[in-house]
Amino acid sequence: MKNRSLPLTLAASLLAAASAAHAAWPERAIRIIVPYPPGGNIDITARAIAPGLTEALGQQVVIDNRGGAGGTIGAELAAKAAPDGYTTVLGSTGTLTTAPALYPRLGYDPVRDFATTSLVSSVPLVMVIHPSVPAKNVKEFIALAKSRPGRITMASAGSGTTNHLGGELFQGVTGTKMIHIPYKGSGPALIDVMGGQVDVLFDQLSSSIGYIQGGKLRAIAVTTLKRSAQMPAIPTMNESGLPGFDASTFTGIVLPAATPRDVVMKLHAALIKVLRLKATRDSFARFGADVLESTPEEFSRFIRDDLAKWSKVVREAGIKLE
Repeated sequence: MKNRSLPLTLAASLLAAASAAHAAWPERAIRIIVPYPPGGNIDITARAIAPGLTEALGQQVVIDNRGGAGGTIGAELAAKAAPDGYTTVLGSTGTLTTAPALYPRLGYDPVRDFATTSLVSSVPLVMVIHPSVPAKNVKEFIALAKSRPGRITMASAGSGTTNHLGGELFQGVTGTKMIHIPYKGSGPALIDVMGGQVDVLFDQLSSSIGYIQGGKLRAIAVTTLKRSAQMPAIPTMNESGLPGFDASTFTGIVLPAATPRDVVMKLHAALIKVLRLKATRDSFARFGADVLESTPEEFSRFIRDDLAKWSKVVREAGIKLE
């Protein structure tokens, strides 16, 4: 009887030790993997919340830029990291929903391989055209595109990017057909739209806002369900006759799937606290982002729904990337 009780005693001891370890989390620095180079929207977002998380958690929160392969290298690194709460990744539309829709053989599954905390931000796309294009709103643009089938040109930052897929979603919903012209980044795409060489671009508001304000681009609509706080005069696609249209860029913190639930919830609580700070909201506003927050369950559901939406767009548009 004595010998038979040893495994149970050992198991109980290990469980108690594990629980104590979780209760002490965090005991050292936590890293947020940013799966893109420094300077972009995802990197700026991570750096905006890291100081607040450092204060809320009592441990240094550091940014680890791991760019490459459209963000999928860093996302895979996070998915395969030790599930101890010390490695997180700032996931986004690109890594959690559009890349999985485009590349079915990724090294990670966005639903199965991550534990979610909360959504963090949303940056709307904005439909911008050269001022010479004879359309003042979405309805007029649709009529113009249908009167010129296959002649309206649409720029993007590259095939498979968020603004490419946003444009494909628009075409699918409206029954229009435009010529896609991919560029190597949104900068060159913006230059040619402002120069009148290309008609339309579905760009991140954070990139286009200055040119809109300067009159070099005409903003037709934002692609979120609510108007942008940064440019509230621009109507939404939803208000413009396309109900439910949403092609925004979201971000949110995720961890390896096997991370203990109590650690996930501690990080979630700290993140919500940071997102509610005035300093965070002011910082996000400066680069055209809106603060989001959610429960882990809501975030998981959001990923599933967004992945289904973009998978449908990719399938119906016949987009194939190597």
